[in-house]
Amino acid sequence: MNVALGGTFDPVHDGHRALFERAIELGDVTVGLTSDDLAPKTRHDERHVRSYEERKADLDAELFRLAADAEREYTIRRLDKPTGIATEAGFDYLIVSPETETGGKRINEIRRERGLEPLTLEVVDHVYAEDGEIISSTRIVRGEIDEHGNLTPERQGRSSAT
Repeated sequence: MNVALGGTFDPVHDGHRALFERAIELGDVTVGLTSDDLAPKTRHDERHVRSYEERKADLDAELFRLAADAEREYTIRRLDKPTGIATEAGFDYLIVSPETETGGKRINEIRRERGLEPLTLEVVDHVYAEDGEIISSTRIVRGEIDEHGNLTPERQGRSSAT
C-alpha cells in the first residue's frame, strides 16, 4: 500500500510521530512537507517557521528510524499547494488528524473530479500532554511543553496550583 500525509512539522513532536507510525504500519510512505512559501499560510499564530531544509532534515531523521524498524520505504516531497500530493494517482491511504479530516475529504472530492479513486482516510487521534491538552507545535514553541508533552518547569508550578 502507498500512504500519503503532509504538514509543516515544525517542530516534530509525539503527535506527529503517531501520524508517521500509523502511516508506516499501512505501507510505504510519501510525506509532503510544506514549502517555505506555503508553510506560513498554514500557521494559526505569527511565529517564525524554520526553513524547509531545516524541517526536512529533522523529518528525515524521524522517518529514517521509523521506516528502518518496519522495513518500509519513505519519500519526502515538497508541498507547494494545500492539496499537496494526495490528489495524484498512486496512493491508497491518506493519514489525517481530526483537524485535517475535512481537508482529506476535500482531497477525495478533487480525486473523484479527476477520475481517481478516493483514498481511505485514516484519522489518527490526538496525542495529549501531561496536562491533558493536545500536544502541538505552537505549545512547544510557546514553551508550555516539550516535544513529548511534558510540562516545562515554569508550567509545572502553575499546573499543580490549579
